[in-house]
Amino acid sequence: MRTPIVAGNWKMNKLLDEARGLAGDVAEASGTFEHTELILSPTYVALPALSEILSGTDVGLSAQNVHWTEQGSYTGEVAPSMLEEIGCTHAIIGHSERRQYFGETDVSVNRRARAALEHDLTPIICVGESLAERQNGETELKIKLQVRAALSEVDAGDARDVIFAYEPLWAIGTGESATPEQAQESLAAIRGLLADIYDDSVASSVRILYGGSVKPHNIDELIQGPDLDGALIGSASLESESFLSIARSVESWAE
Repeated sequence: MRTPIVAGNWKMNKLLDEARGLAGDVAEASGTFEHTELILSPTYVALPALSEILSGTDVGLSAQNVHWTEQGSYTGEVAPSMLEEIGCTHAIIGHSERRQYFGETDVSVNRRARAALEHDLTPIICVGESLAERQNGETELKIKLQVRAALSEVDAGDARDVIFAYEPLWAIGTGESATPEQAQESLAAIRGLLADIYDDSVASSVRILYGGSVKPHNIDELIQGPDLDGALIGSASLESESFLSIARSVESWAE
């Protein structure tokens, strides 16, 4: 069985003291999770502090982005070696907000993902369709194009280490979540494509998360899908009580 993941994407939230407090709560509770992997993704400025707090725990530390080069004239970007140096284990890549507001493309997502893999950072690659694309019946086409592009020049060995997060754009920050059936259809499409690109062994080992208005009240229903391996959580990860509640639901399901 694939080890499920509950990852918290804090986005541009939490001042440093707030970040320390939230991470401390998660770190303290982390020992009670035997079957679920926890990951926190704070702002860049909080990464060093959280690296210290999470040291000695099994909680992963993720950046919210990563550049594809080691150094140079890339104002506002952070190199993979810099993230590796301060203890990051993961990097979120291609989140819809990066695509929508900052011009992230399928090509740059691929470059970032390959750079992360080269530095032992596990990429959490986000894919998902817009409301118009869903209404036009283009959901599967869109996410398959994104997945295929993200994995360009990624061999089977590295592909096993990639985490995908299916996040329909119309469900992010809206309070509207995909139904379990909608989520499962998209997750199954991703897993089927992985089998086509590589083989069944790779497809069955890659973990796929759902993101988009995941809350304590809907996680029990969402987690039932056979291709779902956990959740990438936004606003519900900003309070330890709601984040850990979701994690405990996933833990109970995984036991």
